[in-house]
Amino acid sequence: MRVAVIGAGSWATALAVLLSRNGKEVTMWARRQQQIEEMLEYRENRSYLPGVSLPPQLRLTADLELALADAEAVVLGVPSHAVRETIKRVAGFLKPQQHRLIVNTAKGLEEGSFLRLSQVIASELPDVFRDKIVVLSGPSHAEEVGREIPTAVVAAAAKRETAEAAQDLFMSPAFRVYTNPDVVGVELGGALKNIIALCTGISDGLGFGDNTKAALMTRGLAEIARLGSSLGAQPLTFAGLAGVGDLIVTCTSLHSRNRRAGILIGQGKKLEEALAEIKMVVEGVRTCKVARSLAQNLGVSMPITEQAYQVLFAGADPWEGVARLMQRGKTHEMEEVVLNQHW
Repeated sequence: MRVAVIGAGSWATALAVLLSRNGKEVTMWARRQQQIEEMLEYRENRSYLPGVSLPPQLRLTADLELALADAEAVVLGVPSHAVRETIKRVAGFLKPQQHRLIVNTAKGLEEGSFLRLSQVIASELPDVFRDKIVVLSGPSHAEEVGREIPTAVVAAAAKRETAEAAQDLFMSPAFRVYTNPDVVGVELGGALKNIIALCTGISDGLGFGDNTKAALMTRGLAEIARLGSSLGAQPLTFAGLAGVGDLIVTCTSLHSRNRRAGILIGQGKKLEEALAEIKMVVEGVRTCKVARSLAQNLGVSMPITEQAYQVLFAGADPWEGVARLMQRGKTHEMEEVVLNQHW
């Protein structure tokens, strides 16, 4: 299969390398010609994925039409805030008979519309492409995928054959792909865990320990599932790779930009200073704002997300956020179960 990878950040690069190693004919597109020239010179993406060699057969271009010209599958590897702009540009070159698969790899929610990214993509494409959209998510740091460290992810699509086509495309001895029909749950798990990772980073920056991190991850998963269920997701999805799996890796690894940004904020830096030091997109920041508004609109309780919002955007001191969480009113751990059983 011929594949166009749209984007040249760390994750797009790792996937382009993976697909090339899988024997696919891959062309990777970058916005800036200067970045293309640097990658051609060094056969490495030194800006975003240093230390991972680009296979000699991997083609590179800044010409979007050229990248898509003979592709059968399109892999979108741009940040969440750039998905709508990018798919608008891509749409003009797509042909229903040729382009059989549209894979989104970004994790986030669109500001303003509250749409999941597959919904954003569908809204910019003719209806004939809607059954070709698939979401790739799960615990998968680009730095490790690029080095062929064993990784497992999930492909979700409305149609089983679409998810299985993505499974066939990406599967390798070091990259295992499962399928899941719950697109809503897979997307929300991938997006919302970044908020909790910011919080575990803040906890680390404040000097707290493993107890605190475990509490944030566990109760964070509870509120992710609460919002997800209200939007039609299957609760079991959050016990899988796109839920607890992605939550674990993003909350505990120093590869995680969200956790690293949180550490800096916990150490006393302002949000803008932390983002400037990370130098790459920290998806949890935008997602926190969207998720908080969405939860308020739906009447869903998300206390950790609320305190993250207060720290990131309302100037609250992280210590105050911790105090508010710890001193909330008493409640049951599994409220729905307790209420249903009349305990």
